[in-house]
Amino acid sequence: MTSTAEKRAAFRALHERGCFVLPNPWDRGTARYLAHRGFAALATTSSGAAWSRGRPDGSATRDEALDHLADIVGATDLPVNADFEDGYGATPDEVAASVALAVETGVAGLSIEDGADGTSYELGVAVERLSAAREAIDAGGHDVVLVARADGFFNGRPDLDDVLDRLRAFARAGADCLYAPGITAPNQVAAVVAAVAPRPVNLLIGAQSDLTRDRVAALGVRRISIGGALARTAWGGVERAADRLVEGRFDGFAGAAQGGDLNALFSGS
Repeated sequence: MTSTAEKRAAFRALHERGCFVLPNPWDRGTARYLAHRGFAALATTSSGAAWSRGRPDGSATRDEALDHLADIVGATDLPVNADFEDGYGATPDEVAASVALAVETGVAGLSIEDGADGTSYELGVAVERLSAAREAIDAGGHDVVLVARADGFFNGRPDLDDVLDRLRAFARAGADCLYAPGITAPNQVAAVVAAVAPRPVNLLIGAQSDLTRDRVAALGVRRISIGGALARTAWGGVERAADRLVEGRFDGFAGAAQGGDLNALFSGS
C-alpha cells in the first residue's frame, strides 16, 4: 500500500512539470477502473456522486462528503483531489474546520469554490475563506495541494478581468493551483496561465472538445479535469438504453461493457 505521504508527494510532483489528465470517478468501482487504466491521479466529482444517490449536485452534507472522500481515497493507491465545493462552512472558521476534516480522509488535493448556490462571494470574503483553508492545511503539517476556483464563467458571468483578479488574489492567499471552470477559449486559458504564473493552472474540459492534452499543455496548463463528464456520459448510456426499453426494444445495449471483464478487474476487491 502507498502511504498518504507518498501519495501527496507524488501529487505535488505532478504539478511541477508537464500536463496530466485528472479524471473524476464517482464511486469505488469507477475509481478502481480509472486507476486500472493508468491515470496518475483522480479527483472526486460532487455532481457525479450526488446523481449516483438520486440527488442533485450540491445536496450532500459535510458528513456525506467526507464519507465519500474517504471511500474514494481508500479505493486505490492513487492520489485523490477533493471536490470540496465551497468548503462546507458559512464562515472562514467553519471552512477551516471542514477542511481539516477533509485532510484527515487522506486526500492529496482539495478544491474550494469562491461562491455558493451560483453566486460568488465578495472578493475579500472569498480570500478570507481560502486563507482559512490554507491555514487549516498548514496547521496539521500536511502537504495537500490547495486549489482555488474562480467560478464566474461556470456560473454564467463571463467577466475575464474579474476572474483574473480573483485568481491573482487567491494565489497571494496561498493557493497552490488555480482553476477557472468554464473558460475554454485558448486566449482566455493563456491569460489565466500568465496571470498566476508560475503557479499551476487546472483546466476543466467537461464536454466534447477539439482541444487535446498536447494543445492544452502548449498553453501552459498543468492539469486537466473533467468534472462530472464521465458520470454524465454513463447516464447518457442509461438514458439511451432506457428509451429503447420503453419502446420494447433491446438494441440499446450495444457497446456495453462485458460483465466478465468487470468481474476480472474487481476480483481482487
